[in-house]
Amino acid sequence: MFETLLASLTGAAALSLSLGEILIAIGAALLVGAMVSFTYRKTHEGAASGNFMLTLVLLPAVISVIILLIGSDVAKAFSLAGAFSIIRFRSAPGDPKDIAYILFTLAGGLAAGAGVPLYAIAFTLILCAVMFLLKKIRFGESRGSVPKLLQVTIPEDLDYDQALNEVLDRYTDSYTLEKVKMTAMGSLYTLYYAVSLAPETNIKEFIDSLRTRNGNLAINLHLVEQTGNL
Repeated sequence: MFETLLASLTGAAALSLSLGEILIAIGAALLVGAMVSFTYRKTHEGAASGNFMLTLVLLPAVISVIILLIGSDVAKAFSLAGAFSIIRFRSAPGDPKDIAYILFTLAGGLAAGAGVPLYAIAFTLILCAVMFLLKKIRFGESRGSVPKLLQVTIPEDLDYDQALNEVLDRYTDSYTLEKVKMTAMGSLYTLYYAVSLAPETNIKEFIDSLRTRNGNLAINLHLVEQTGNL
């Protein structure tokens, strides 16, 4: 009965589909999406988007249904391509890693819809394991902290070349004096450092230590990577 109803709705290509095959394909696609979504949540830096995780779960099932409906019917394939060509998606450019996850789910849905659900589940497990491994070894991440810009104003009677070295040695992994600027008619100097903070550095303690050296004059620490000229 189900096969007869499905054939009347979708055409002759659906006659070869059984209810069991359809349920297996969709179930495998949902399982693939759930595994990818779980992997995304565990490997994503910061708070993961709930909407994006839901999309990762449902997208393989949608793709598998489309593949099941098309089957080997070339005319349906071209018709479907024409229908999707009029859809326009509006969104901000995403993280390249997020795009990779979307392609991952698309591949899983295609495999499930093509009638090889075990293959879809197997390669999903392998790639999810690879993603966890890459996250574990911090592959592609910068070793050490990203250099930051530190601006410190000191009075003219301090030796700017040595005045802050003791504090910087204690709280940073490395530092470089990039620029010295004279201000307030020559009575003050502003020093510009590129610093890589030590992992255990308490920023408040670091700033307080600098204040004891520069007499509570201006201190600016930019906590994002600095590019371009200082």
